[in-house]
Amino acid sequence: MGEISRFLGMVVCIYNREHPPPHFHVYYAEHEAEIRIDTLEVLRGSLPRRVLSLVLEWAVLHRPELRVDWERAAGGIPTLPIEPLE
Repeated sequence: MGEISRFLGMVVCIYNREHPPPHFHVYYAEHEAEIRIDTLEVLRGSLPRRVLSLVLEWAVLHRPELRVDWERAAGGIPTLPIEPLE
């Protein structure tokens, strides 16, 4: 699995050789969403409003790292962990 971070019940993943545009997956209980890295637009799925707000706050703080992990994953290189939201 391409888990890169875990916090407040959320799991954030970027998978190897994934389709463009660059995005990450968020899992929270029975909810799941794909979020585009450059615009932070929800591409697919949905999350509760509060959870989405926290994920977006985290993504803004770690966008450069998300971009690096996307490039690594696209090249089949293992991703690196990203600090959770505190």
